[in-house]
Amino acid sequence: MSASPSAQPSAPASRFSPELVLVCGCLIGLITFGPRAAVGLFQIPMSTEYGWSREVFSLAIAVQNLLWGVGQPFAGAVADRFGTTRVLIGGAILYGLGQALMAYAATPSMMTLSAGVMIGFGLAGCSFNLVLAAFTKVLPGEWRGLALGAGTAAGSFGQFLFPPIGSILIESVGWHQTTVIFASTLLLVLPLSLTLATRGSASQAGTAGAPQQSMKQALAEAFRHRSYVLLVLGFFTCGFQLAFITSHMPAYLRDIGMPAWVGGWTLATIGLANAVGSLTAGYLSSRMPKRWILSAIYLGRAVAVFVFIMVPATPTTAILFGVAMGLLWLSTVPPTSSLVAQMFGPRYVATLYGFAFFSHQLGGFLGVWLGGVLYEQSGSYMIVWWLSVALGVASALINLPIREQPVARLAAAA
Repeated sequence: MSASPSAQPSAPASRFSPELVLVCGCLIGLITFGPRAAVGLFQIPMSTEYGWSREVFSLAIAVQNLLWGVGQPFAGAVADRFGTTRVLIGGAILYGLGQALMAYAATPSMMTLSAGVMIGFGLAGCSFNLVLAAFTKVLPGEWRGLALGAGTAAGSFGQFLFPPIGSILIESVGWHQTTVIFASTLLLVLPLSLTLATRGSASQAGTAGAPQQSMKQALAEAFRHRSYVLLVLGFFTCGFQLAFITSHMPAYLRDIGMPAWVGGWTLATIGLANAVGSLTAGYLSSRMPKRWILSAIYLGRAVAVFVFIMVPATPTTAILFGVAMGLLWLSTVPPTSSLVAQMFGPRYVATLYGFAFFSHQLGGFLGVWLGGVLYEQSGSYMIVWWLSVALGVASALINLPIREQPVARLAAAA
């Protein structure tokens, strides 16, 4: 197997120590992923208070997922050109304002503007995706495999912390105040992001010895590359499954007679297990073919969903499903981002991963939106659960033909 460029030792591009860069980047991932992972807790209280159908809430969160994906390539392009710190700061401010405005979103249009448009574009500018891209640029090569897994796991730990905290806060102070509290935590991203700044023009450096490219040339090269296209297509399923479960799992469990705490703790369990799964995937990504890892993850998700909807539902089966899905949750991210860097080098990794993530979020949009629409039409989420199974099997097959080697431009330079 060809070695990934990101795996080769190299001089750091940051004036901060690798340890500090890693810790601060992981904290950003934790803080920005946490409130988004707890969004499903607000569906029933908001819909009950305002008399909305679930389609209203679902549409807003679907727009959030879509605009997060639409904005990610542009945020990545700006970060590749002008540095990650500015993008993180701008994204965190917009995310925080949207989260705060959500507390006063008494109409469907305000809900879509705050939870959908503002948070969606805010996430594009400050989520863990940009942190992972920054890690490939500012950390020495020997740190990057660990960093990709740790950065993803940190977002997972945010999912472990925020849902149960959100559930407790909603019960004690109400959902309005809870959204404001979540918004205030995002201010911490501003000082933390300073550690991800690159030194001088380091962020502009290409792969040593390789012909220099414009961004337009890099995009043309990527979308002509069959393995990149397969990777992007497979990532669609990841977004569909994750967004549907994050947004609709608490409501689904309430519908089948579970107490409210089961939904919060199921999401928290997913987050905790996800930390283990992401670190494991990051570790394995440098030791075995990444396409096999991705294929196994997607097939494992299909099996987990199938078993969950076929067995009798209890709090125990819900928590066990959380453990199984958590191990497979964001574990797709380290091998996916590593494949992008391996195939095309680190220069435009934020931009190229951003386009892959757009596919992910397009799947997320459909997962959340179809969950609400089909529930209102059929009174059940079962159709979407079966779609998740089918898409999991399809993505397991799509990832197998991927070729894990640098493009000819990089191979010639090497």
